[in-house]
Amino acid sequence: MRTIPLFLFWLALPALASDHTPPPVQPATAFPAVEVHLDEKVAIAAEPYDTREKESIFRVDYLGHGVMPVRLIVTNNSNRPISLSDARILFMTGAGDKIQAAEPEDVERLMTRKEREGKKIPMPGPIPSIKLKPKASNKDIEQDFDTFEYAALVVEPHTTRAGFLFYDVSQLDNPLRGAKLHLHALRNADGDELFYFEIPFDKYLKSRSSQMN
Repeated sequence: MRTIPLFLFWLALPALASDHTPPPVQPATAFPAVEVHLDEKVAIAAEPYDTREKESIFRVDYLGHGVMPVRLIVTNNSNRPISLSDARILFMTGAGDKIQAAEPEDVERLMTRKEREGKKIPMPGPIPSIKLKPKASNKDIEQDFDTFEYAALVVEPHTTRAGFLFYDVSQLDNPLRGAKLHLHALRNADGDELFYFEIPFDKYLKSRSSQMN
């Protein structure tokens, strides 16, 4: 039996039962936070992975380090392809600030910084030994991005493509409240820009709240 490295128990304990496989692809309209453009026959949904249970598919504890994984689902019901090669996909906070999707090196820098900050604990007298979760290795993050990151530059006719974007929300107390996923510069087969999409995360929060009641 292969021995699981000790750091994985600390870093991603909820993920031990996971085989790190992306969830099945469903049409965008199957998700609560969705915007549908009937004239363009395109629907786009955003599904935050904001709980430990949901993020257990990953190798890394992103939430614990201030990173919000957001699954992007794009359904093209038209008869022609659409392009996301020039698309801008931004996390707009409730205060109106815009956050770009993180790259693997951005996530690694954030985790490294939080590790350093976690060790700075002002206490009088001798400081006892404190066990901290080791930060993720570059390999863990790279593998997650290779497996899960949204990568479809073209969405073919009558097709749904899905994948994850990762956003640094470490400075926000309630990152989803009042926030939106904003997409623009999507283009049709003629190169014309589609009308922008703005997907409120409050739709997701409301749906999650109703399921708990």
